[in-house]
Amino acid sequence: MLPGRPGESARVTDSDQVKAPDGSTYNRIDTTFVQMMIVHHGQAIEMADLAAERAGDTRLRALAGRISAAQGPEVVWLKFWLKERGLPESDPSHDHSTMPGMQSPADVTALAGLSGTNFDNKFVTMMSAHHRGAQQMAGDVIRGGNDERLREVANEMAVEQGSEIRRMQQL
Repeated sequence: MLPGRPGESARVTDSDQVKAPDGSTYNRIDTTFVQMMIVHHGQAIEMADLAAERAGDTRLRALAGRISAAQGPEVVWLKFWLKERGLPESDPSHDHSTMPGMQSPADVTALAGLSGTNFDNKFVTMMSAHHRGAQQMAGDVIRGGNDERLREVANEMAVEQGSEIRRMQQL
């Protein structure tokens, strides 16, 4: 729904033609990606923050800190993207547990109960799968989204997470 000028009726338009305040267009794929990536990044930050006290390898601890430090500001930007367009931060119809790469609450709890090498191995397995899921989601918006800046951000996310997967495998 697009509101009319004073005294005019609102009108319905195709979502692919909705313009953001900056003049860019966005569609349902863009919006869904942003709403879901906020939750997805939230879980990655939760897992990465566990490494500060539990990781045995100092290099893994540092990489986890980098993951958290990078994804926190991305979440802020994603929330701003939605706010700027008057969109809600979440859609109750999304089942976040089915997002690619999402770890179950039981798995995150199990990870929190580990330390040292056991933590490191489980963390690398879980975070690698989590990052591959984010890359898949980014691919969806790169292929079908309308917002050019969002596609660029999604591409940057996918590239960075690929680098982090390689770093974790090296560790």
